[in-house]
Amino acid sequence: MVVTPSHIIEYLFCPRFTWFEYVLAIPQYEGRHYKVEKGRNVHDLKLAQNKEYLRKRIGAKEKWLDQYLTNDLMRGKVDEVLLLADGTMAPLDYKFARFEDKIYSTYKTQLYCYAWLIEENFGKPVKKGFLVYTRSKNKLVEIEIPDSDKNEVKECVMEIDKIIAGNFYPKATKYKKRCLTCTYRNICTK
Repeated sequence: MVVTPSHIIEYLFCPRFTWFEYVLAIPQYEGRHYKVEKGRNVHDLKLAQNKEYLRKRIGAKEKWLDQYLTNDLMRGKVDEVLLLADGTMAPLDYKFARFEDKIYSTYKTQLYCYAWLIEENFGKPVKKGFLVYTRSKNKLVEIEIPDSDKNEVKECVMEIDKIIAGNFYPKATKYKKRCLTCTYRNICTK
């Protein structure tokens, strides 16, 4: 199975998501939330608009928009792939969100996944990524991407593969508050 950044994020929330959704094939049945739908629309609009000023501020020499990238283990669609002046590359991801002095771990994980995909597809190192918060006047935030975080993503992919290929029932998350909002809380044995 080739995973997506969403699979990694779900696994990090609780490894049992993988078990229920991909081993037992029980869908989450989450309704489309307003912010998710609005975010998709904003994403499409941002890709259509000219955002050269952001790229110039970053120091991008070249850009590739809406890139679908794959390797043997992962696939994902990156809003923008940037070639920076120092010869490294960086993912840029638009978020339909306000910046409130906190960067969610899910946003970082997504950038780490994209960094891995960019390195494998373009053959250049990725040391940082960028988030654009569209509900905060397109605030640009730079995120460092160390090799250790890219390696953690790779390890998650291996763990997900063990669960699916090995029909392995993993331990639940140690953060029990997550269980309160989990779509599988009624069928999960803690």
